[in-house]
Amino acid sequence: MKLVRKHAIGHIDPMNKTSFYGLSYNDLELLLKEHQLNPYGARVLFNWVYKKRRAGLPPNLAQVTKKFLNENISFELPHVLKDQKVIQNHQNSTQKFLISFGDSRTVECVLIPFQGKYTLCLSSQVGCAMKCSFCYTGTQGLSRNLSSEEIVGQLLSTYHWLEDQGHNLRISNLVFMGQGEPLHNFEAVQKACSIFLSQYGLSIGKEKISISTAGYLPGLKKWLASSLDVNLALSLHSTNRSIRDELIPLNKAYPLEDILELLKKWPLGPKRFITFEYLLIKDLNDREEDAHLLAELLSNYSALINLIPFNPFPGSTYERPEEEKIESFQRVLSEYSTPAMLRKTKGEDILAACGQLSSLA
Repeated sequence: MKLVRKHAIGHIDPMNKTSFYGLSYNDLELLLKEHQLNPYGARVLFNWVYKKRRAGLPPNLAQVTKKFLNENISFELPHVLKDQKVIQNHQNSTQKFLISFGDSRTVECVLIPFQGKYTLCLSSQVGCAMKCSFCYTGTQGLSRNLSSEEIVGQLLSTYHWLEDQGHNLRISNLVFMGQGEPLHNFEAVQKACSIFLSQYGLSIGKEKISISTAGYLPGLKKWLASSLDVNLALSLHSTNRSIRDELIPLNKAYPLEDILELLKKWPLGPKRFITFEYLLIKDLNDREEDAHLLAELLSNYSALINLIPFNPFPGSTYERPEEEKIESFQRVLSEYSTPAMLRKTKGEDILAACGQLSSLA
């Protein structure tokens, strides 16, 4: 039985089959229907692969469905080429993975321990086109977008690694804050999120997934017009236009004021916020005056400020502020109604912290 309807094929399988991990639940159900197969097989497969995380095909599928899947669908995952960790205790360490795809391109993703669970930091592109001056990935340029199956594959490969290592902490949060500008690859990121959110599969809550953007306005407009309902995080980093131009060259094409104007229309449910990420860099944007300007700028938004002390990387001229400066900045923000959290740096010793990821094996 040959596959008549072609779906988007990524770079995982050399046999050019359709990757299972690039099919949403609705895609798979429709595909089975089109080939006169029981569409209930979609629920069985999603449960087997995503909830139970089992290899091979489930035993309770009809033989004709198994034959179709074996001939047309690939269940091959990306390979973990290398893993590095910063040990905090036996079951609680920041772990960085170098993930390889079928065309030998690689990305890094990071497992971050948090309150007895893990957050997985996902990559959406091999490299990045945004050229942000504070980001190691930005120095490497963009090689290509990741497909939805390659994004989903990062999570599944990480899950299997955890199980092989005997770890019992679960991955509860996903953040698109690894390599690449997620909204520069919106369609693949949106498809991956639909798979993460599916009630028949991973069933991750919409409040547990965050997508970070440098302010790619065309992607934000696509997102606003779509049905995707997960958390938004904007890399803001300075209220001063010339400084933000230096940090995020994209700001010259899509200035912060245009982004903020669009965000006034952003739909937010109860207890939902837009996260504004603010990278603290010594003697550039870390003054108390900068803190006041930031709080005043965001006073009319349902906002959460995420303070991120700069993480050095090879070749960077920026420096991390002294702890006293960081605490002073946060203290000023505490005078305002907008909540501000200080992100604790994890994984900087293995270049696994924010802005330090690389596609170089």
